[in-house]
Amino acid sequence: MDFEKDKIELETNNQADNANNQAEKSVVIKSLFFKFLERAGYQGIAFIVQLVLARILGPGKYGTITLLAIFISISQVFVQSGLNTALIQRKDVKENDYSSIFYVSLFIAVVLYGVLFITAPFVADFYDKPQLKNLLRVLALVLIPGAFNSIQNAKVAREMRFKELMFCTLGSVLISGTVGIVMALSGCGVWALVGQQLSSRVSVCILLLLIVKWRPKRVLEWDRVRVLFSFGWKLMVSALIDVIYRELQNLVIGKKYKEEQLGYCNRGKQFPEIIINNINGSIQGVMLPALSKHNGDNNKIKSMMRRSIVTSSFLIFPVCMGIAVVAGPMIHLLLGDEWMPCVPFLQLYCFIYAFWPIHTANLQAINAQGRSDMFLKLEVLKKTYGLCILVFTVLKFNTPLAIVIGQCCSTVLSCFVNASPNKKLLKYGYTEQMKDILPSLGIAAAMGAMVYSVTFLHMNDVLTLLLQIPLGVISYVALAKIFKLECFDYILKMVNKIRNKF
Repeated sequence: MDFEKDKIELETNNQADNANNQAEKSVVIKSLFFKFLERAGYQGIAFIVQLVLARILGPGKYGTITLLAIFISISQVFVQSGLNTALIQRKDVKENDYSSIFYVSLFIAVVLYGVLFITAPFVADFYDKPQLKNLLRVLALVLIPGAFNSIQNAKVAREMRFKELMFCTLGSVLISGTVGIVMALSGCGVWALVGQQLSSRVSVCILLLLIVKWRPKRVLEWDRVRVLFSFGWKLMVSALIDVIYRELQNLVIGKKYKEEQLGYCNRGKQFPEIIINNINGSIQGVMLPALSKHNGDNNKIKSMMRRSIVTSSFLIFPVCMGIAVVAGPMIHLLLGDEWMPCVPFLQLYCFIYAFWPIHTANLQAINAQGRSDMFLKLEVLKKTYGLCILVFTVLKFNTPLAIVIGQCCSTVLSCFVNASPNKKLLKYGYTEQMKDILPSLGIAAAMGAMVYSVTFLHMNDVLTLLLQIPLGVISYVALAKIFKLECFDYILKMVNKIRNKF
C-alpha cells in the first residue's frame, strides 16, 4: 500500500511539474512575442523617422549629435545599469526595493546632470564647436526621466508585462518622431534631434505611469540598497567599460576627422543596429528574467541558452548578410548620393552585429547565475585588447574604416572570451556552440551569394531591390527546408502556438 501510495504521489508530482513547466514555457513564449512586437514596432517607426530626418538634416548634423551622445551614454550607465539589473536578477526583491533604488538613481542623475552642465563649455572647446555647449546642457536632461524609466523597465521585466511595455514604447516613438520631424521641417537643424530624444524619454515615462501602476513610496532602505549594489556594481562597472570603449571610437573619429565622417560611420552602424536590436533585444529582454528563475539548475539554463543561440542565429545571420549585400542600392534609394560613403561602414557593422546572439546568450547566462564578478573580468579583458586594437588602427592607418575593421577583429575574439566561462559553468563550450550556429551561417552565406548575383544584371535601384529581397527570403527558407534545420521547424511551431493563443 505504501509503495502504491508513493507511486501515485510521485506521478502526481511529475504531472504538476510538467504542468508548471508548460505554463512557464507559455509565459516565456508570450513574453517573447510581445517583446518582439514592441522592438519591431519601435525599430520600424524609428527607422522611418531616421530616414526622414537624415534626408532633411544631412551627415553633418548627425555627426554633431553623435559627439554629444558620447557623454550622455556614459552618464546613463550610472543611472540605468547595474542596480536595475539587480532588481530583475535577484529572487528576494521586495516592493520597497523599487523605491529605494529609484531615489538613489534619481540622485545620481541630478548630480551627473550638474557635472555635464558645468563641463559643457570644456566639451565645446575640445571639439572647437561653440554650439555644443547649449546642446549638451539641454540634451543631458534625458538623465532625469531616465532614472524613473529604469525602475519602470525593471518592474515590467520582472513581472513579464511586455504587452504593456509594447504599447508604451510604440506611443513614445510616434510622439518623439513627430516632434523631431516637425522641428526639422521648421528649420531647427540639430535641435530637432535633441527634441526627438528628450520627448522620447519623457513620453515613455508618462505612458508607463498610466499603464504600469507603480509609484515611488517615501522609503529609502539603505540595507537593501547595499544588498542590491553588491551585485549591481560589477555590472555597472562592466557597462561603463563597454560604453567608454564604444564611445571612445566615436570620440576619436569626431576629433581626428570631419564630423561628416562620424555621421557616415554612425549612419552605417544604425541601419543594421536598428534591425538586429529588434531580434536580439527581444530575446535579451526576456532571457535574463527567464534564466534567473532557474539559477542553480545548470541543465535548464544550458538548454534555454542553447535554444536562444540557435534561434537568434537563424534569424540574425540572414538579416545581416542580406543588408550587407543590398547596401549600395538601398542607401542610394533611401538616402541619396550624399550618404553613399556610409555603405562600407554599414557592411562592416553587419559583420559585427551578426555575432551578437552569441555574445548575448553567453553573457546573460553568466548574469543569470549571479556571476557578475566573472562578467566584470570578461569586460576588462575584452576592452584591454579592444583598446590595443583601436590604438593600433588609429596610429597605423589614416581612415575611420580601419577603426571599424579593428572592431570586427575584436568582435571575433570576444566570441571565444564570452563563451569560455560557460564551458566550465554549463559544459557548453566553443565546439558545441560552433556546431549550433554553423548550419544557419552556411545557408545565410549561400543566400547572400545568390542575392548578390542580381547586381550583375545592372538594373536600377528599385528593380534590383525588388528582385533581391524576395529572392533572399525564398532562397533562405528553401535552403532551411532542404537541409532540414531543426530551428526552422521550431520557429514554425512557436509561431503556430502564438497564433493559436491569440
